[in-house]
Amino acid sequence: MSDPAVVLDDLRSESEELDRLVGRLSPERWAAPTPAPRWTVAHQIAHLAWTDRAALLALTDSDAFGAETARALAAPNTFVDDGAAEGAALPPDELLARWRTGRDALHTALRHAPPGSRFPWYGPPMSATAMATARLMETWAHGQDVADALGAERRPTDRLRHVAWIGVRARDYAYLVRGLPAPTAPFRVELTPPDGTGLWSYGPEDAPQRITGPALDFCLLVTQRAHRDDLALRAEGPDADTWLSIAQAFAGPAGPGRAPKGAA
Repeated sequence: MSDPAVVLDDLRSESEELDRLVGRLSPERWAAPTPAPRWTVAHQIAHLAWTDRAALLALTDSDAFGAETARALAAPNTFVDDGAAEGAALPPDELLARWRTGRDALHTALRHAPPGSRFPWYGPPMSATAMATARLMETWAHGQDVADALGAERRPTDRLRHVAWIGVRARDYAYLVRGLPAPTAPFRVELTPPDGTGLWSYGPEDAPQRITGPALDFCLLVTQRAHRDDLALRAEGPDADTWLSIAQAFAGPAGPGRAPKGAA
């Protein structure tokens, strides 16, 4: 687990990078479709604002978060889309202001969370540091959707190490939400950082089940922003190969993933 202050600083930087991408968009560009079906740029930012609010409730008002969870359980297939649609209906300036205010409030709450505390979430309970890591992962992933919609190039940074970490940690969760038994043995994951130097490695060096490749590609895979066929990731061992087909770093139901490029 990374230093909490480092994760929070990186979360702020990731949010600010996305803010610079959308902050001066015309209303027409806010309505641009993204790779997520039926979601525009506005839906992506609205979802981040909605999830930041849920995370703030988890940290500051467990009863209110429990009520949110009950609503989610009552509509498991639509509550995420409904929350995004509600925010996307706002004028862009109002939506942008809501996202900025909410993420600042969450940042403050995470910064002042008592050490050792754990907070409820839609998956397993989280520490403040894990919550910040999850928020960074989502901000990066939805930022990728926005960048794809706008035709913008994003330079990958070392902040991806947080996305990679949570992707590795969520290995067994991907099996759980599909009703599959998780492998009992640990995997070895070796990723090349964006600057091309060194390795980000996880798991025992002698593990027979291995994943290797670029960190960016692994992050695109576990956030389900690209199909494995379009990525330079290599699996050694049948269990590792299966994981590459189902991996997800985010809480909630099993994601449908993205189709390979060129698929009809």
